[in-house]
Amino acid sequence: MSGELMDNWWFVGGIILFLLLLSGFFSGSETALTAASRARMHQLKKQGEERAKTVLELHDRKDRMIGAILLGNNLVNILASALATSLFLVAFGEAGVVYATLVMTLLVLIFAEVLPKTWALANPNKFALVVGPIMRVVITVFSPFTLTVQAVVRATLHLMGVRLHEEWDDEHKEEELRGVIDLHDGEDPETQQERKMLNSILDLDDVEVSDVMTHRSEVVTLDLSLPTEENINKVLSSPFTRIPLTEGDQDNIVGILHAKPLLRAIREQEGNAADIDLKALSSPPWFVPDSTTLLDQLQAFRERREHFAVVVDEYGSLMGIVTLEDILEEIVGNIDDEHDVTVRGVHPQPDGDYVIDGSVTIRDLNRDLEWDLPDDDAATVAGLVLYESRLIPEAGQVFSFYGYRFEVLRRHRNRIKTVRVTPPARPEEHVGED
Repeated sequence: MSGELMDNWWFVGGIILFLLLLSGFFSGSETALTAASRARMHQLKKQGEERAKTVLELHDRKDRMIGAILLGNNLVNILASALATSLFLVAFGEAGVVYATLVMTLLVLIFAEVLPKTWALANPNKFALVVGPIMRVVITVFSPFTLTVQAVVRATLHLMGVRLHEEWDDEHKEEELRGVIDLHDGEDPETQQERKMLNSILDLDDVEVSDVMTHRSEVVTLDLSLPTEENINKVLSSPFTRIPLTEGDQDNIVGILHAKPLLRAIREQEGNAADIDLKALSSPPWFVPDSTTLLDQLQAFRERREHFAVVVDEYGSLMGIVTLEDILEEIVGNIDDEHDVTVRGVHPQPDGDYVIDGSVTIRDLNRDLEWDLPDDDAATVAGLVLYESRLIPEAGQVFSFYGYRFEVLRRHRNRIKTVRVTPPARPEEHVGED
């Protein structure tokens, strides 16, 4: 038997080589199928690529796929090692066991593990499309064995109290999506803007309208107790096309006046503004709670085909107004047009500091300047200083929170108007320094 084995060493060597190729196929397939992008496969499936559909089906049955691959890989590796050991025992005697172990370890490591897995990692999507249909057949053939193995494994883990499947809820899906967005990195301004916009879209369900609304102190309103001519002049000098109408006090909003019907009424009255009934021209106000999320408010704007809503608190008191533009600015950044008279409120200084209006939101700073200030307990810069300091600071007072330095520059009554913020030095700013 030994002589026959030596006489056919080339045949046995060929079998070992074939088994190593099969081992490399299983190893590369495992890496490619687990590393392939589900999003890419989903797009290819929508384009009619049947192989992508197969890859997605294998992803959905990942436990069976891994079981079949491991079964096939171990089977060919053990068989190849057994044949090599027999061959080396005949050739070198007892020392052949050592030689066979060393040779097969190197061959399996290089050609059946590292090489195919490196190749698969370099092109996981293409590799997965090629091996997917083949692996589906392999899984079908090995299914009786893999199902038995899985049953034993599940029962053992159950006895050990191990939870086998983690629930893949919406929160986990969002975390994965955020991770993919963060990987969309680069110094190109367009890439940075895309990343900010995508993250902002995911944040819509976590941000309330109270965080982006125009505060009541800055809302322009028309008091119906004033002469009509005075109110019309106020409309014409205002940069806004929609203005709330109040009666008695600012909290009593009785309508929303749009500039377009007012202009038509002025033309019909041939300039006689005193006869115009502003309340009759207005539309009923739409009140929304200040705790409404931006995602819900955006959907409500679409359903009602409205662009303007009045924000109230739980007691029905006026908090401010929110518009469709406010929500869109949370996604695309600040939108300025020829009628905007407000400024962003962020003024970069030559020394790297920023002079910031107290009303600027922390979300805008984090998004535009890529800072990481917390916005859980305060929506604006002034609110953050008040919350962290636990007092109403005087002009000139300096505080340090979260690695940032805040200097109160100006205060009006109990409101912080302007703050100088010094962000923490970035690592690249110290390059070359002693």
